[in-house]
Amino acid sequence: MLKTTRLAALAAVLFVAASAAVVPLAASAQTPPAAPSAAPAAPAAPAAAPAPAAKPVGVKATEIVDNPYGLQALWAGGDMVAKITLLILVVMSMGSWYIIITKVYEQYKMLRHGKSAEKSFWKAPSVKQGAEGLKKTSPYRFIAETGLEATARHTGLFGAVDMNEWISMSIQRAIDNVQSRTQDGLAFLATVGSTAPFVGLFGTVWGIYHALTAIGIAGQASIDKVAGPVGEALIMTAFGLAVAVPAVLGYNWLVRRNKTVMEQVRSFGGELHAVLLSTPKTPARA
Repeated sequence: MLKTTRLAALAAVLFVAASAAVVPLAASAQTPPAAPSAAPAAPAAPAAAPAPAAKPVGVKATEIVDNPYGLQALWAGGDMVAKITLLILVVMSMGSWYIIITKVYEQYKMLRHGKSAEKSFWKAPSVKQGAEGLKKTSPYRFIAETGLEATARHTGLFGAVDMNEWISMSIQRAIDNVQSRTQDGLAFLATVGSTAPFVGLFGTVWGIYHALTAIGIAGQASIDKVAGPVGEALIMTAFGLAVAVPAVLGYNWLVRRNKTVMEQVRSFGGELHAVLLSTPKTPARA
């Protein structure tokens, strides 16, 4: 019995020893091999890129957008008809502004000549001296010299005409000449004001025609096929209105100012007519 017990204890000791020997071997088999100490070092990570500079507070970034449907695209992509239409509108606009500026300056000069005549002409001892005291470019001097010339020419066949009617006719002819000069260029403004919208409308129709042509060629009504020609059409319409409106307003303004200027000229002519009739006629030399 004791011998059997000892044999069982020896067997248990041997089993425990065998188990202790097998467990490390299994653990070592499952553990991966360690990296060799002489392995090359991993390459260093690249340096981080520098952070962008902070934008100053309160400054808005401006983004430049290329507009493919602007004026430059209109001129570059338009055909010969569109370019000629645009040039006609430009010429009309330049001519209108030139006439408006020059006529305003001429009216200002006439008003200034009228004030000068009121101050100096009627204080002169004679009509001839009063006319010589005015500037050569003054329309009032032109009317006064015309009246003097009519008085001097009232001889021969002209002498049979009544003196009153003869002087009145001569002064009225000089006044009509001055009025004709004040109306120079107004016909151009009236023409531009009445025709510029139709020229722009022609450009509009031509642009719509190109839009329909682009749609037919592409086979689809996409916005990129229609935006360009329709933009040209709208720009032409806007140009026509931009040319016509200043021409119409300038025409009406200049006509009203001419009316004010000519009222002063006619008043001067009527007073000159009375003075020439009351002045004794110098007998002609033999």
